[in-house]
Amino acid sequence: MNKIKNVDEITDIILNSENVVFFGGAGISTESGIPDFRSVDGLYNMQYKFPPEVMLSATFFKNEPKEFYRFYKDKCLKPMLNSEPNATHIALAELEKKGILKAVVTQNIDDLHYRAGSKIIYDLHGSSFRNYCIKCKKEYSIEYVLNSKDVPICDCGGIIRPDIVLYEERLNDETVEKSINAIKCSDVLIVAGTSLVVYPAAGFINYYQGNKLILINKTEVPNEDRFNYAYYGKAGDVFKNILNRLSS
Repeated sequence: MNKIKNVDEITDIILNSENVVFFGGAGISTESGIPDFRSVDGLYNMQYKFPPEVMLSATFFKNEPKEFYRFYKDKCLKPMLNSEPNATHIALAELEKKGILKAVVTQNIDDLHYRAGSKIIYDLHGSSFRNYCIKCKKEYSIEYVLNSKDVPICDCGGIIRPDIVLYEERLNDETVEKSINAIKCSDVLIVAGTSLVVYPAAGFINYYQGNKLILINKTEVPNEDRFNYAYYGKAGDVFKNILNRLSS
């Protein structure tokens, strides 16, 4: 693996390709003010009666919907609604317009890629901006959920839930298939802002068949030897450079 410290080298690889796929995690959105799970100030290091992976599980949602929503609204929805796309989201949308980027595969549920203008997005874990009644399937906005008292209730009396993949639930089969196909066909695969410890999503990069597997992350990840290139730092450092190059 080549540890690249110069963002220009990473930028050259990306801009000289015609088939790039981006695989991103929570670290991409931290630069927009949304907390991740595992950093020093992430959700795992905050004090709650239950750990986040319990409170964001299907079992907890079913058995303790009031506590689920108290945590979910405060620590997930509020930061999302107060956030804006950062340089990485914006640059990826521009790369797609240029025909360089073919898909964004994301583990995030914050819709920042959509708000930046990307079109081909595979939401592995769904989106907090989509919500529906578990009884009649009527759809509701994120604002409705956030502004509701305690547990949001549908007009029919059913509980409203976010269209996200909770712990203990399966990923959507169609989204998985499209994500894997995009990764298989890519010339360059960028893996950024992810700890690569959440499965099955973390295993998707094993489908990559090329020789330009790029890691962009602030910290080391498991099995780093699989990467051809690595940049240790903020994703925004690389993608701000890409934006500058695209505009020059």
